[in-house]
Amino acid sequence: MGTEKNIGGWDHWQKIYNTKNEQELSWFQEYPTASMKFIHSLNLDLNSKIIDVGSGDGRFIEAMIEKGYQDITALDISEAAIKRAIKRLGGQSKTIKWVASDILHFEPPGKYDLWHDRATFHFLINEEEINRYISIAEHAIKPNGYLIISTFSEQGPKKCSGLDITQYSESSLANKLAHGFEELDCIIEDHFTPAGIAQNFLSCCFKKN
Repeated sequence: MGTEKNIGGWDHWQKIYNTKNEQELSWFQEYPTASMKFIHSLNLDLNSKIIDVGSGDGRFIEAMIEKGYQDITALDISEAAIKRAIKRLGGQSKTIKWVASDILHFEPPGKYDLWHDRATFHFLINEEEINRYISIAEHAIKPNGYLIISTFSEQGPKKCSGLDITQYSESSLANKLAHGFEELDCIIEDHFTPAGIAQNFLSCCFKKN
């Protein structure tokens, strides 16, 4: 398990995962419905190399294991999140490659068929960070590979976990990724937090040029 620590950001997420349980996190989603709709449509080989960015408690990973996918990397800035996911998944966790890293410092060891990100990208609020993320993803995804990314929409919250975020429309997200990716499909839906508050999410699937 490699570790890269972004001062401030790392401290924030360590505290979150050390002090709150899953049901207290606004982004908690027992089953990643929108992401799995895209997965079903892509019909990926079960040996595909997959990375989940901002993996948290590992709900997407769990869903992918249940589908039979065998080569999954889980990346999160917080070691506490990773430890929680490993404990929750039990024996299933042994097949996962766990990486504790700030995504902006991540050096991919290889190329991926699928890059999945639910609610990490929208925490990047300046152009340098956004472009750095896109550059890393572009270089890490195989030609004709896929990027699934979910962010708050323009009708969604302006903050999450006490932090400012960047809202996106379908067109603004597609424009950000236009250099390296072709948009395939987008889903706009309300996510309901454990407290019952609606948060409007934009989830899109792109294909690497």
